[in-house]
Amino acid sequence: MRIVDLSHVLEAQMPLFPGTEPPRFADSARIDTDGYREKRITFSVHTGTHLDVPAHILAAGETLDQLPVETFCGSAFILDRSRTEDGPIQPADLAVHEKAILGSDYLILNTGWSRYWGDARYFSDFPVVSLAAADWLAHAGLKGVGLDTLSADPLDAPGLPVHHRLLAAGMVIVENLTNLTAIPADRFLFSCLPLNIKDGDGSPVRAVAILP
Repeated sequence: MRIVDLSHVLEAQMPLFPGTEPPRFADSARIDTDGYREKRITFSVHTGTHLDVPAHILAAGETLDQLPVETFCGSAFILDRSRTEDGPIQPADLAVHEKAILGSDYLILNTGWSRYWGDARYFSDFPVVSLAAADWLAHAGLKGVGLDTLSADPLDAPGLPVHHRLLAAGMVIVENLTNLTAIPADRFLFSCLPLNIKDGDGSPVRAVAILP
């Protein structure tokens, strides 16, 4: 079995959605003074590679602790969009792979955008899912959608309509994935286990691809 890490490192200086407070790290205990090491971290649950659950956008949406743990693991199909700049992902882009998508738990979109992590370009003109494609996915019976970008919606999208469509369909959205080009196949086992937070609307995840 081979495991490919698809998660960015959590650190003090890292790209964040505009308005999100930077994570803060402090030593609660040190080996030289306390005999053991313990770190205290303060961060938004939407920091780094993370997932959104329905409660993030919907007033009556399910929270992290209300979703069964199997929600966060399943078969995945990866759609490679890394060699095109054709704008938002459209239903036609998905329909070509309809059988593979409908036979999977997760759709992972490899746009190649993670190569700009740490650069100002990461925040502008990144590939997104069109509203029509979100409607297509909302009827696909998926557990979730994963992206290697900052958001499923453009930064200036009022009301986050793509988030609304996907989360209202009971899916989760995994954002800021990385290292997708290291996955050698288009089908694999995907895991994005979050912290089990009471009333949580999202959580950082250690997303991985599990390969034979």
